[in-house]
Amino acid sequence: MAQVHVSTHPLVQHKLALLRKKDTDSKRFRELVKELAILLAYEATADLEVDPYVVETPLEAAKGFRLKGDIGLVPILRAGLGLVDGVWEMMPSAEVWHIGLFRDERTLRPVEYYNKLPVHPTVDVCLVLDPMLATGGSAIATVDILKRWGANRIKFMGLIAAPEGIKAFTEAHPDVPVYVAAVDDHLNERGYIVPGLGDAGDRQFGTA
Repeated sequence: MAQVHVSTHPLVQHKLALLRKKDTDSKRFRELVKELAILLAYEATADLEVDPYVVETPLEAAKGFRLKGDIGLVPILRAGLGLVDGVWEMMPSAEVWHIGLFRDERTLRPVEYYNKLPVHPTVDVCLVLDPMLATGGSAIATVDILKRWGANRIKFMGLIAAPEGIKAFTEAHPDVPVYVAAVDDHLNERGYIVPGLGDAGDRQFGTA
């Protein structure tokens, strides 16, 4: 599991516990998702390439660095939307491209319903955003779409993963690193992560 990175940062673990609590309301839930996105983005982007350049301080010139290449954020609708603002705060110039998938509750397989990617890739690195890596189906399908599109470098960033989802995803896309705050125990018969936090989309948008 060399490609799976589970954060051990104390702030991540503290905020994740608050996120899991069943009495955390939608407003606070959204705030926590955004805060966790900022912290996880820091870890998921640690190996991005930079170019050196010179900046003028009030005293004299200093060596600085700027990100090399363009970053694309790809939230999986709808739950992935909550992670966008946090990452955007860290990288305000990032492009955002939405992919819509829903999970068929009978087959637990992803069904694509929205895709507005341009004809050709416009970014150098794609960061796929989805709070939960449960069965792995939606994440696998999204990376399939991005690879067919021509994306060369892809990363997945989420909050909680199940062992089953990790296994399926890393077998399908061993070249795509995964960044999450926790790997939980298992999936239940409905395909929900246990202990998890419930339905991330419903809890964000108040539709539970």
